[in-house]
Amino acid sequence: MPNQLDQARTLSDRIWFLRRPTQFLLDIAVLTAAFFLAYLPAINIQVTGFYVDIAVRQLPLVIFIQFSTLFLFGAYSILWRYVSIGDLKVFVRAALASGLTLAALRFALSFTDFSIFQVPISVIMIDTVLGFGGLVGLRVLRRFFYEFGDKSRPFASSRRIKRKAALLVGAGRMGATLVKELSGRADAELDIRGFVDDDPRKKGGSVGGIKVLGTTQDLPKLVDEIGIEQVVIAIDQAQGKDIRRIIDLCSAIPVKAQIVPSLDELAHGRVSVSRVRDVQIEDLLGREPVQLDDKNLHEFLTDKTVMVTGAGGSIGSELVRQIIDYRPKVVLLVERAEFLLFNITRELEALVGLGKFVPLIADVGDEPRMREIFATYRPQVIFHAAAHKHVPLMETNSCEAVKNNIFGTRTLGVLAGEFGTDDFVLISTDKAVNPTSVMGASKRIAEIVVQELNQVYKTNYMAVRFGNVLGSAGSVVPIFKEQIDKGEPITVTDRNMTRYFMTIPEASQLVLQAGALGQGGEIFILDMGQPVKILDLAEDMVRLSGLTPYEDIDIVFTGARNGEKLFEELEITGENLLKTHHPKIFIGKIATYSKEEVMSMLNRFYKAVGESDSDEVRSLFNQILPEASITENRTLPSASVVTENENTKNGKLMSGQSKLGLAE
Repeated sequence: MPNQLDQARTLSDRIWFLRRPTQFLLDIAVLTAAFFLAYLPAINIQVTGFYVDIAVRQLPLVIFIQFSTLFLFGAYSILWRYVSIGDLKVFVRAALASGLTLAALRFALSFTDFSIFQVPISVIMIDTVLGFGGLVGLRVLRRFFYEFGDKSRPFASSRRIKRKAALLVGAGRMGATLVKELSGRADAELDIRGFVDDDPRKKGGSVGGIKVLGTTQDLPKLVDEIGIEQVVIAIDQAQGKDIRRIIDLCSAIPVKAQIVPSLDELAHGRVSVSRVRDVQIEDLLGREPVQLDDKNLHEFLTDKTVMVTGAGGSIGSELVRQIIDYRPKVVLLVERAEFLLFNITRELEALVGLGKFVPLIADVGDEPRMREIFATYRPQVIFHAAAHKHVPLMETNSCEAVKNNIFGTRTLGVLAGEFGTDDFVLISTDKAVNPTSVMGASKRIAEIVVQELNQVYKTNYMAVRFGNVLGSAGSVVPIFKEQIDKGEPITVTDRNMTRYFMTIPEASQLVLQAGALGQGGEIFILDMGQPVKILDLAEDMVRLSGLTPYEDIDIVFTGARNGEKLFEELEITGENLLKTHHPKIFIGKIATYSKEEVMSMLNRFYKAVGESDSDEVRSLFNQILPEASITENRTLPSASVVTENENTKNGKLMSGQSKLGLAE
């Protein structure tokens, strides 16, 4: 019985008139009526049995052709209740196609015995206009009744939802889309009272029936006059500076400001335009959307078996989400943290169902387990994102950094070569440039390892180097957010500390693109834009929480810790950056090491780690990497803190103050 039910459902899904029998019958009625009405002018409105007989004989052919064009042009994939002006193009195309087909048949049948099926040209023209016009009218009427019923349906529900009077900033496509989505929805929480837009040509006009009341400079006056409770930023591809200016205006009024979801969120179907949200620190950075070469990426990923290590982490999980969009044969999710793997597995099950991915508990340093995975699945493309990345933790756990970041990369890379993997992409870091930390130095050695493997195997090995990603696990943004939520002072290591930042989706997109561009042996360097002061980041996050820096939430300076730089770098001395076809991806031409040199350095690390000699590990980094400056490990005493006001008063850190602080 279940099989029979499934077969019935499958048949119903494939045959559109079984899914919507009412629509099918109404369409037949409209087209039939239109055809008979079209014949009336042709017979001078005098209906006789002869003409009725001809019309009845011609009707099935006409209806068949009209329904065929509707089906071919996708008219039955449009939902009645959401029909829009844009959908009218489908009906116009179908009408033209059916009309031309009937006209062609009239001339083609002139010299045959089927002349009875020749429909007069005047009838074809009238029938096409009446019939397809009637179909469109049916759908518009259906939408009207749907929206009317939705508005008037539950009075109790409308009373429960108190709508906020809102102004939209940006009378463009994004604003128009938001108005369209919110109109007619009983559950809408916003009552759109008007637009503001800095384009003077739009003032006085209307978008979706909502007037453009002024510019952003008019916000204070409009908020007061109309009783606005919320401002929603709906600017197409808004820049960070524009968002910051509007946020400052709203803070001064004061009125709550929110924003429509980003293009990336919308593109991946995570939210709809109507799900406005609070402004986030990513919005203020305002990095331009990444333009990808989709054709190249489809060739790189479509129908391939793709492995992502560290698949539950910040970068790894985002790589998986984006790889899925390119329809790989299967994605292997390699992760040793069970809970992280569980989370990304649940998310993917909801998005794509089972079959497109395989969750695999494994440690990249466990050679027997990884060999088993390679033998079973034969991955064609590997993105190696598994790594220890927290700078201060690796300072006190240097042997573990070597095991995971160097030995794990070596193990995975060798297996990729042995099993004939096409492409191997190592996720590296800007901290590998002139490294001052164990983490950065270990990633630099990992780069050297994959470059050496590229000389040994046919696999294309490459590394992608970039800076901090906003919101990644253990990074500064979640730490600041937690401190703000708890009402604690925000801890910043140094007033002048800067970092390069990009969003997790942007970093992941560029990693995929770099992988598709790679020929083997490259170290790709991503354009990180302008560096951001950590102090500015902290102040912005306080303001976005509706609080005032140094009043509601204090900011304290604790000093840079061992291994941390004030300023990160993206290229090393003597490195020549070459352009690629993508404006945000460069190639660093770095001198490679011979196989003998790499094996020698690895053997020295194996010996030091085998003896758990952390001091020797740190010393080896300085000996092997001429550009490294790894200081000796030392335990620091507990820190006292200095507030902004105290720093302003004293002009510098107090004498004898400890420099313990949080990693940026």
